[in-house]
Amino acid sequence: MIRKRSLIRRGAAVAAAGTAALVLAACGGSGDSPAGHNGHTATSASASASASQGQHNAADTAFAQGMIPHHRQAVEMADLAPSRAESAEVKKLAEQIKKAQDPEIKNLSGWLTSWGEEVPAEGAMDHSAHGTDGMMTAEEMDQLEKASGKAFDTAFMEMMIKHHEGAVAMAKTEETEGAFPDAKKMADAIITSQTAEIEKMNELLGKS
Repeated sequence: MIRKRSLIRRGAAVAAAGTAALVLAACGGSGDSPAGHNGHTATSASASASASQGQHNAADTAFAQGMIPHHRQAVEMADLAPSRAESAEVKKLAEQIKKAQDPEIKNLSGWLTSWGEEVPAEGAMDHSAHGTDGMMTAEEMDQLEKASGKAFDTAFMEMMIKHHEGAVAMAKTEETEGAFPDAKKMADAIITSQTAEIEKMNELLGKS
């Protein structure tokens, strides 16, 4: 009983010290106050530096590491269209996909580097992660490379619809589970643009 009472006393002292530390930390670190703190502007440079490194979680890392190989494969598919597609619409769509996804790959890689996380190696993707994420197998990519004319147009759109659906699902996960604001913003843009492209491809395939 005596031992228990001394433990309680010791616990109370520790709790009091902890509360004081928390109060001090709250005063120094809260950015929620509309007025801000005196030191806030002075530390804006370090705050922005920490923003690029911090404020991300495991979902953000998974999103970036998954989306880089996913986008690389979409660009690889789009690169085949100028010389193989018959439809001007398909060529235009492929150009649009490449133009959107190339810069996103650079941003995703930059975030991973700033977080101290591994950037997926070129070609490491490539066809191993296919399944629910819509990635193409090596055989499917081979089939696409060998096709031309209308056969290419159809195969390209059918595969890209599946590919886009995988990207949209990954982006929706990032929207609900991610913490990094720029990554969530990108996820939102991916959902909007790729959903519109899926609708366009379905329309061109006569499936709308």
